[in-house]
Amino acid sequence: MVLDSINAEITAGRYGYIDRMIVIRRGRLVYDRSYQQDYDRAYHDSVHVRGPLNPHEYTGPYNYYDPWWHPFYRRGDLHTLQSVTKTITSMVIGTAVTRGDFPNLDTPVLTFFDTTSVANVDPRKRRMTVRHLLTMTSGLDWNESLPYTDPKNTATALEESADWTKFTIDRPMATDPGTIFNYNSGASALLAYVFARATGRDIEEYAAQQLFAPLGIQRWFWKRSPTGLPDTEGGLYLESRDLAKLWYLVLKDGVWDGHRVLSHEWVRASVTPAIATGPAPNSPRYGLSWWLYPFARDSARYYWAGSGFGGQLPIALPDEDIVVVFNAWNILPGQRRLPLRAILGRIVNAVSDTKVSQGAAQRRQ
Repeated sequence: MVLDSINAEITAGRYGYIDRMIVIRRGRLVYDRSYQQDYDRAYHDSVHVRGPLNPHEYTGPYNYYDPWWHPFYRRGDLHTLQSVTKTITSMVIGTAVTRGDFPNLDTPVLTFFDTTSVANVDPRKRRMTVRHLLTMTSGLDWNESLPYTDPKNTATALEESADWTKFTIDRPMATDPGTIFNYNSGASALLAYVFARATGRDIEEYAAQQLFAPLGIQRWFWKRSPTGLPDTEGGLYLESRDLAKLWYLVLKDGVWDGHRVLSHEWVRASVTPAIATGPAPNSPRYGLSWWLYPFARDSARYYWAGSGFGGQLPIALPDEDIVVVFNAWNILPGQRRLPLRAILGRIVNAVSDTKVSQGAAQRRQ
């Protein structure tokens, strides 16, 4: 069996530190494996050394080597999602849009600020909208292409700052908004502030009531930035099966147990490419904070993914009615990584072979 083969490769350490693999097909859990890792030993040499992945203190929620906080919250079963938080933040905003609690995505971001206290305001920044934050096309000057272990990575500087909202909104503009994909965790961090100003609600509380509760998600942890806002760029922890529920919700067009949580229009917009992330024909596209990976070169079919630091990979394969979740914690340059496209290709081929076998068996009956 293909899944058993992948499981054996993970167990053998072929893909570094993998914590969980889940596969759901047609709403049924068909595979769920957990893998025990010794993170005290794995990052022992780094946990008490200040640096880009431990900027503030010897222990704490932004010390990425500290096994009390990473990858599991207080050594429990809630796993850090890192930048998958961005995609779930988009879902929370989508829930608010569906319920009429959030304004049009084309609302300028500066609508929510006193512009007299914002640096580097120019016509381009005035044109930056909430949609641009969600699609990573804000136009802000930002360099997140470096390893997170590099202090010159702008996202690393963001997490070292005392006010993430001010750090980000004060950045100068580099391009016209809406024109160029530039991955920007600060843009996602701004959404916690924007949501609070737009709705008068804390985005975590809103998520708890309007997104998590309908799906039966009762346990989570959400880190907060120094000013107290939820960390919408990377702070959410969930149990892996609850993470899979969120992806299954989108796979089922925003409906859960007959109750519409996300509108059909929001789901379609989320997983429709807004911009290419690179020049190659098979480069991922990006929707409303969703990574959209072509199945093949020049393919018009995509699988819908979140992607988080260390190897957080929830994926929906819509044509096969499959949700796959991987959690991992490979956080240093040079560590082994899961070859995602190859692994998904094996899963899809196995499903296709099963379909063919079942069809042949039915014809013989």
